[in-house]
Amino acid sequence: MNPFLTTFNRTTPERITRQDNSEYLSSGNHVFSTTAQPQLQTINSTAYPLVLPWVVDPQFDELTQAGWLTTTSKRVMDITGALLVTIFVLSWLVPILGVLILWESEGPIFFMQPRSGRRGRPFYCMKFRTMYNRPQSTFEQTRQQDSRITRVGAFLRKTNLDEMPQFINVLMGDMSLVGPRPHALQHDAQHWDSSAYRKRYWVKPGITGLAQARGNRGETQRGFMMEHRIRYDHFYIKRQSVSLDVKICLATLGVMLKGDKNAW
Repeated sequence: MNPFLTTFNRTTPERITRQDNSEYLSSGNHVFSTTAQPQLQTINSTAYPLVLPWVVDPQFDELTQAGWLTTTSKRVMDITGALLVTIFVLSWLVPILGVLILWESEGPIFFMQPRSGRRGRPFYCMKFRTMYNRPQSTFEQTRQQDSRITRVGAFLRKTNLDEMPQFINVLMGDMSLVGPRPHALQHDAQHWDSSAYRKRYWVKPGITGLAQARGNRGETQRGFMMEHRIRYDHFYIKRQSVSLDVKICLATLGVMLKGDKNAW
């Protein structure tokens, strides 16, 4: 059966990619590969809090390489979609949400967070600020009933509107409309010794992805949560196409309209 026709009918990640992944071993809050682990190196930088080394693993060859037609088609779709949203949506959405954000709390309208991009290259991911401005605070994953989130921010996160500025990241070439979601550098550092985890960044990260469209988003308190997300990401990388991207975008739009129970 065509996997594209059944992707959104699956009930568990195991049923999607069990045949594609046999290297996961869960332990605590980490997902490990059975391959040899490279040493994690932290490099001080004035631009980023840390830089994670990109280590090419022989198992990366297992991921199907997208042909030039798929790559070109995706980029055309990215630029076209991002331009349309920037011109016809962000042009009026940014001023309106900017006023609401500043009305409730002082600070910038946008939140610029260093995240990992394709092949581990860091970039600044744009979001509408949804928390009280605390520049000196240490990294901490957002949790349910998080006191740092403003009332306006809670609405933006529930509807995924906080991610809208990332269409600018797409125009800049750091992201794609669809792909594995980028994580904060500090979050990546907790899992970077896993070859399976690093494979997520074999392609450009996306504003939305298969894992998010299927409800695998938010805090990853337990190892199996990250494992499920990785399986979805690997499934997407192997089968990426414009048609699959369109289906994921439509599924994401449906989640936005309904409200995501895993968004907080």
